Amino acid sequence: MAIIDATNMILGRLATQAAKQALKGEEVTVVNCEKAVVTGNKENIYENYMKKFDVGQVNQGPYFPKRPDMLVRRTIRGMLPRKKPKGRAAFERVKCHIGMPQGIKAEDAKTVPGAGIEKVKKVPFMTVSQLCRHIGFKG
Repeated sequence: MAIIDATNMILGRLATQAAKQALKGEEVTVVNCEKAVVTGNKENIYENYMKKFDVGQVNQGPYFPKRPDMLVRRTIRGMLPRKKPKGRAAFERVKCHIGMPQGIKAEDAKTVPGAGIEKVKKVPFMTVSQLCRHIGFKG
């Protein structure tokens, strides 16, 4: 079982590593999803995510999550071949949590090497919780 701490990790790099581990057959648990980081200019990030909400209709979808843990899980889903049986099975092995759940110890959670924000110098970024608050999450 792989436990990944998403604190100060770039969302896309985190998602690729989680997807790879899930495809290998491991149970993947991502904790502190609200502390993951999306790099780029804030206005561009807001604009890109708001475009995803404008697609479709309210009753018919596609539905895009507003909660930080579900947004991270949706990003991981994008890295998986979800229309194939192995991708569907891998996606079922992925769990995402806001904060640290009670059954998991903080020292068990590991970060993915090379996926932290400290790897890139002087790049504007925002956390997933800031993004979700702008989108409409009221938690």
